[in-house]
Amino acid sequence: MIASLLRLFLLCLCATPCWAADPIRIGMSGPFTGAASAVGVSMRDGVRTAVAEINAAGGVLGRPIEVIERDDASRNDRGAAVAQQLIARDKVVATIGIANTSVALASQHYYQNARIPVVTAAATGSLITRQFLPPAYSDNYVFRVACPDALQALMIVDEAVERRRLKRLAILHDATNYGQLGRADLVTALDKRGLHPVSVERFNPGLADLSAQVLRARRAGAEAILTYGVGPDLTKIANAAAKLGWKVPLIGSWTLSMPEFLDGAGPNAEGARMPQTFVLESAHPRAQAFRDAWAQTVGVERMPSPAAAAQGYDAMLILAAAIRQAGSTEGPKLRDALEHLIEPVDGALMTYVRPFSPNDHEAIKSTRMVYLAEVRDGRIVFAYDEDRKRAGAR
Repeated sequence: MIASLLRLFLLCLCATPCWAADPIRIGMSGPFTGAASAVGVSMRDGVRTAVAEINAAGGVLGRPIEVIERDDASRNDRGAAVAQQLIARDKVVATIGIANTSVALASQHYYQNARIPVVTAAATGSLITRQFLPPAYSDNYVFRVACPDALQALMIVDEAVERRRLKRLAILHDATNYGQLGRADLVTALDKRGLHPVSVERFNPGLADLSAQVLRARRAGAEAILTYGVGPDLTKIANAAAKLGWKVPLIGSWTLSMPEFLDGAGPNAEGARMPQTFVLESAHPRAQAFRDAWAQTVGVERMPSPAAAAQGYDAMLILAAAIRQAGSTEGPKLRDALEHLIEPVDGALMTYVRPFSPNDHEAIKSTRMVYLAEVRDGRIVFAYDEDRKRAGAR
């Protein structure tokens, strides 16, 4: 008996650390399979990287973080079922994830009703954090660490109109909530400049060919194509334009950075520009530390979606800080701590100082917190030196 106790004691000394309390269970949901899997897997692995660091440093409140991962496969029904399972069966105290706007809108009301915070780390539809606002709801349990589409639309239009001096613009968007809400944000941004799109083309995701939509945009006299869709469909737009011999700027939302687009469009992706919260070539020491931690935790250096990875990583660090501050895992206390976070959080994207408030659940609040990137030699790099310098000096 004494020998057994001694062996147990020695094992605890060797383990780093030896936990004496139950883990804090955090949900992690996203598309780990399917068309958006590169985003979902990157986001998931970013969360894993943060959790490895947190647990190595002693966990939170003396307890380890345990992540319960669930694949929503980019399906609304699956996302709703995952949310219910994480809440009722897995007893999570909060959830990070969700890569698709439609899935977020279909599932996050379960967290809202259960009074459990959900921190979206990839889905960018502008409505996501505004779904449960007063006076209809006294408290909002939805937070986000990703760039809202309303801000992305401003950057897309600014690139086309202010920097490139283009006025005749076409919008090509998919028929999901993501595409339709993004189209509305683009139209609003254009309207602020007294402009209207010369062509608006909506398409169903997964169509074999988008040549007809691209041809109509060309015939309308478009000088650039503004996009809102995901990687595989964006590939078809770029390839259709190349097939028509139509060399026109392709400027769109952050999904133009998806590896499915880079790999599928190949040379036809060159020069495409999009907003990004995180670009791998950032020279900031914290960005380098994140890249190194990612490689050590995940076991590979290539991030399929660097922005999604960094956003997942930062979302986990912010949530851990809120748990420490609350001294509790109760949902209302976590929500209050997130809204009044005192401790600065040094993340991959930035150092967060009071990232949320009771009236603002967006961590990314202005276009100055985002960069314009482009496809160059098959990689995502800063489009402008000023952004590269700003990222290095953040």
